[in-house]
Amino acid sequence: MTTAQTFSSASLVRGRYIICKVTGRNQVELLENAALYQESGRIVALGSWEQLRARYPEVPVVGDGSYVVIPGLVNGHHHVGMTPFQLGSPDLPLELWLAHRIRARTVDIELDTLYSAFELVASGVTTVQHLHGRVLPPISQIGEYADKVIGAYAKLGMRVSYSYGIRDQNRLVYEADEQFAQRLPAGLADSFRQWSHAQQMPLEDNFRLFETLLQRYKQHPLARIQLAPVNLHWCSDQALERVAACSETHQAGMHMHLLETRYQWEYARRRTGGSAVKYLDKFGLLNPRMTLGHGVWLEEDELDLLAERGVGICTNASSNLRLRSGIAPWRQFHKRGISVALGIDEAGINEDRDMLQEMRLVKHLHRVAGMDNNDVPSAEDVLQMATQGGANSTPFASEIGVLAVGMAADVVLINDAMLRYPYLDPVTSVVDAVIHRAQREAVDTVVVNGQVIYAGKRFVNVDQQAVLQTLAEQLKQPLTQAEQERHALSEALLPHVQTFYAHYCADCGKKHWPYRAID
Repeated sequence: MTTAQTFSSASLVRGRYIICKVTGRNQVELLENAALYQESGRIVALGSWEQLRARYPEVPVVGDGSYVVIPGLVNGHHHVGMTPFQLGSPDLPLELWLAHRIRARTVDIELDTLYSAFELVASGVTTVQHLHGRVLPPISQIGEYADKVIGAYAKLGMRVSYSYGIRDQNRLVYEADEQFAQRLPAGLADSFRQWSHAQQMPLEDNFRLFETLLQRYKQHPLARIQLAPVNLHWCSDQALERVAACSETHQAGMHMHLLETRYQWEYARRRTGGSAVKYLDKFGLLNPRMTLGHGVWLEEDELDLLAERGVGICTNASSNLRLRSGIAPWRQFHKRGISVALGIDEAGINEDRDMLQEMRLVKHLHRVAGMDNNDVPSAEDVLQMATQGGANSTPFASEIGVLAVGMAADVVLINDAMLRYPYLDPVTSVVDAVIHRAQREAVDTVVVNGQVIYAGKRFVNVDQQAVLQTLAEQLKQPLTQAEQERHALSEALLPHVQTFYAHYCADCGKKHWPYRAID
């Protein structure tokens, strides 16, 4: 077997099963004892192993006929490498958690990106939507960091859809920075103003950065650039107008957090007098180029409008559970035919970036009680979210997510014997076996654009242990003066942030809300 090699031009990928694509709630296009032939990163042919081997007798072979071959998985919503928990922030309600995260240590951006990329690839992810933030201006510095992030993925061999988060207001709580500063004691108010001011840059610089990166990576085989207005409360009307215009001009994709928590729902009510979604529609932001992250607190009429406009949603189940945001109404998304992607966000339920685990969580989280309603996610639904749905949320939509002639050769080989050991009833479908039983240990080989980037628990292009050792050594160093100051600022601000939200919704008679019901 030749899985530890890379192939510069052509190869055959062989499998006991090849799951080409999901075709229905309980249906997939499945080939048995099959292979795909790729040249220069594109699939040229799919069919029986015997026929393709006879047609291409000399090309190298990836796999030995004992694997389940699936399309590369897509993590549709990702931010950082070292998790917030690793950097000292426990799982708090989102709004408090954001204040706590001010204290996070500064981590080398290339090493940080590689750290989470290792975990993603090892669980079958070939494409990631990287939503970048928390880099201080000027834009020259942000551009350098963007190049390092994209470069890290390219070095490993992953695809990346990169976006730098656009925000121009309300940097800590759901009101203007100066308004919040006036609530603080004098000394703390000055420190907060200094922190807030350091993050400010001209709104136009965001679009200069986008256009620079768009041109720089226009011909890159593995990188694409999108727009990311971070959330309604972080974007002024002027910012929303500029995003809509820029997206229209460049036909650029957009990814925007929205209605992640009930507090965000309340902010939208106060700002718009009604609906966050309908407000975005006034700016022309609702179209098939837009993906909304989270969407936990979307209302029925808002979902109807999203479906009408062709907007996609990326659900982030682990994050929503860990930060007490609620459970997204997947059944409502599904019955309207809304395209849904899966995202792991900062970290999954196991404090890592295991996409196979996230898929299982999503499948089981949205099951409802009783015998009468079978409108719950099937294994095929979940696989579609992690492949085609994820692809739809990136500029790679026409290239990835399915295995078909003309598509990119992004494939994952899963050890079929491990799925079935010590026993699995033969009537169990291959898709069910993958969704219910596949763990990272079963991921044998990952191919991106025709190149083997992971095989035999080893990354082909990057020395994983060297990266982790360097990262560990750097983080052993004492806190810098700037890190100590951020820690102290976070500690001092947190009680005031908590007080702000304790009274934020007093006028509607609700201090706390239960989790959003599944429906």
